[in-house]
Formats: sequence, structure tokens, C-alpha cells
Amino acid sequence: MNEHEKINYVEFPATDIGVAKSFFTVAFGWSFTDYGPDYTAFSDEGLDGGFFKSDKFVSTDNGSALIVFYSGTLEETKDKIEKAGGSIIKPIFSFPGGRRFHFTDPNGNEYAVWSDVSE
Repeated sequence: MNEHEKINYVEFPATDIGVAKSFFTVAFGWSFTDYGPDYTAFSDEGLDGGFFKSDKFVSTDNGSALIVFYSGTLEETKDKIEKAGGSIIKPIFSFPGGRRFHFTDPNGNEYAVWSDVSE
């Protein structure tokens, strides 16, 4: 549902949109709608969004915002990400309220996954 003045959509750069689609389909079961060769969209994944063709990537080292996924099974999610071609850039660590790790997708975009479940 669209809500007035609430965050509604997020877009990520991707040097290879096909690789982005493949990674998120394998790792998280996402599906996509293509809008030409330079854009693909996803929906119903907590927040709708898309990937646009670009030679840039998002990283906290560059001052980018960080998208954080939630997982009830942190280690299993980490394994799925690695098997799909993602790279763990910060191993699982504890913080007040839970544990998390950071990863990059095959296009170099940084994300994190957190859990409040101890395993």
C-alpha cells in the first residue's frame, strides 16, 4: 500500500542486471519484471524496488545507506548467499539486540543480514 510521505521504493545500481536477477532469485527466491534491457523491478520483498544499469555500486565505505535483511536462521541465510555467488565482507558479529553480517552481491552492492535469534 502506498502511504503518504513514507519510504516506498528503493533502486540499486547493477553493472549486470542478469547477474543481479540470478543472485536474488537463487539466494532469496525473488522474481522480477523487466522494463527494457536497463531496468528490472522486484516487489513483495519487504520493500519494492529495482535494479538499474550502472557501473556504480553501493557501499557503506562510500557513505551509502545500508539495506538490512532480517533472518530467523542467520547461518542458513549466510550459506544461501555464498552459494548464490555473494561474498561475505563482515563475518557474523554480535551487537546489542542480536547478530549480523555484511555481504556484497555479485555486482558489488553491500547489504547486511541481522537476527535476534541465537543459533
